[in-house]
Amino acid sequence: MLNLTDLASVPSAHLAPFTDQLRLAVAAYLTRFTGTSRRCTESDLRCYLAWCVEYGLDPLAAQRPHLELYIRWMQEICRFKPSTVSRRFSVAAGFYRTCALDGVLEHSPAEHVRRPAVPAESPTLGFTHLQFEALLTAARESRNPCDFALVAMLGLLGLRIFEATAADITDLGEEHGHRVLRVCGKGTKVVLIPLPPAVGRAIDRAVGPRARGSILLNSRGARMDRHAATRRLRRLGGAAGIQVARAHSHMLRHTFVTTMLDAGVDLRDVQITARHADPRTTMRYDRARQNLDRHPNYILAAYMASGT
Repeated sequence: MLNLTDLASVPSAHLAPFTDQLRLAVAAYLTRFTGTSRRCTESDLRCYLAWCVEYGLDPLAAQRPHLELYIRWMQEICRFKPSTVSRRFSVAAGFYRTCALDGVLEHSPAEHVRRPAVPAESPTLGFTHLQFEALLTAARESRNPCDFALVAMLGLLGLRIFEATAADITDLGEEHGHRVLRVCGKGTKVVLIPLPPAVGRAIDRAVGPRARGSILLNSRGARMDRHAATRRLRRLGGAAGIQVARAHSHMLRHTFVTTMLDAGVDLRDVQITARHADPRTTMRYDRARQNLDRHPNYILAAYMASGT
């Protein structure tokens, strides 16, 4: 069987061409996705196709050993985290599954590939309760009104960064007596997020007299993107005295989930609020699920106290 050294020795003259059949197969797979999901899937699939081109492999002629080598390349050469390897390989596997459904291939070469184990806990660390409070204080005291709105939307509403930066003023409204924000999430699913008073005030302060446009603006007055948001969060973290290497927006969503779990909110309610399709995704965020203070044995003993 070929190994990484053998593949690396393939001369560039043998690069596999992108045939019309391959282009059509790629287009047929990507049409299954929309919005952000499509962009992320296209990016991961491009990584696999670029690997095939680099090693002179026709993607439609790939076999199981080739895909095993692709996983090893991501692990040993690129040093990707297990979750990244699993996600990128899942995209390649989905591509071949679609090819088999469309009759392009007789079967998927990814069917029996050994996938890397993904840790039960999320590798992303959120802020502690005290760090989150310090970050909120620094954002509230910032001269840029969008700072507090950004931290509130990510940490108190649990929005994903693309959801927060895509939110417009016209997405604000009322529903059954509640002030809400209309959010377009993964898979273009539209949900109404209720706004607690503090978050509503933060958004109002960021919007000011404007009647339309993006809620969050960058320093030039244009729509804030994820890169500008990350820079703002790192500045706020420094102002709050938080010693965290490379703080990023997803840490606030992680904090949103773990803080609710620490506060005793039921796992099912947290899952619904975070809009996780699988409760196991929510559990991966629960860094304190091994905390002995919350062990069910204490609850059972207290419940049966009258009989012991």
